[in-house]
Amino acid sequence: MRRLIPRFLSNRRYCPATLGAQDALYHLNDWPSDDCPTKPNETGFRQGFSPGALPPDESSRFERSRSEGTDYHESVLLDEATHYLAPEPGKLFLDATLGGGGHSEQLLSKGAKVIGLDQDPAALSFARARLSHYDDKFGAIQGNFRDFGEILSTIGISGLDGLLLDLGISSHQVDDADRGFSFNKPGPLDMRMDPDSEVTAAELINNCPEEELARVFYEYGEERASRRIASAIIERRKDKFFECTTDLAGLVQSILPRRGKKHPATRVFQALRIAVNNELRVLEEALTEIPQWLRPGGRLVVISFHSLEDRIVKSYLKRCSKSKIDRPEWPEPRSNPNYCFKLVMQKGLIPSKDEVKSNPRARSARLRVAEKLSIEVQP
Repeated sequence: MRRLIPRFLSNRRYCPATLGAQDALYHLNDWPSDDCPTKPNETGFRQGFSPGALPPDESSRFERSRSEGTDYHESVLLDEATHYLAPEPGKLFLDATLGGGGHSEQLLSKGAKVIGLDQDPAALSFARARLSHYDDKFGAIQGNFRDFGEILSTIGISGLDGLLLDLGISSHQVDDADRGFSFNKPGPLDMRMDPDSEVTAAELINNCPEEELARVFYEYGEERASRRIASAIIERRKDKFFECTTDLAGLVQSILPRRGKKHPATRVFQALRIAVNNELRVLEEALTEIPQWLRPGGRLVVISFHSLEDRIVKSYLKRCSKSKIDRPEWPEPRSNPNYCFKLVMQKGLIPSKDEVKSNPRARSARLRVAEKLSIEVQP
């Protein structure tokens, strides 16, 4: 039987049906069928745990990228993230936002084992090919990182020595006009990280009422001109729906003057991407799940790229790193039931000037690190 899983997990039983075998990452003919249910995957995960072959719809895109000599994505704060995760032979890490596999490659090169998770099939295709020579220590699964706990349980993992969340959108996603993330290139107003998810940016723009659009732009993009932009969108919708990224970018640019290098539509596109992928809620849900999966001494490293993400991460880590809670109405401080982390650094780490110069997209990144406490030191 062809080996379909990394050797470091080969002592566990798997059931392809519960892992989304329909995606051709597992092949039912290669598995014993004694105890495998035949009903479809009820979790909705489309998962595989093998370098495997590239999905047909992604092969040509990957081959084009490779033939042109381009890389999928230049990882941000690569050395810093690796340093704080402290990989060693035998340690197990979850790269919950695998992307092009840059961070995972660094961890694997130190002898660690890595499970990579990403909801973007194009990212998985690239990372599997890039890291195929580590197939005895690496496995990739398609899924949203909000579901990482259920995914780990499904494949028989009980604990991690470290977890990485790199929350930025990849350069490949931005540069691929067909994905609809870029305001500089004409493409469909899509913006879905998972191409199989239901709501696109076009559906939001063309169907949301004015007040809802203004709220999205203000809350998720911190756009001060949110009401003016929303009003202009509604007026334009009366004549023609929005279909192209540059149509929306052009409308925003006609309302807001361009100041400096930043495109006027930057905040609007950020807001739509966050709304389409429910990014902030996903982050909040994932963070609350992490403590139960990290072993004592295990580290959480989060790289955020805008203030909304960083605010959530900072608030969560602050809440979980205080042993006591004190409020004016209480006679004395009380034990914090959420106390489980110690902060490795009080302030976030930002990229060096040299990194920003070589990779301008790193300029807004901020890295935060927390270490899981042992049960003995918790109140």
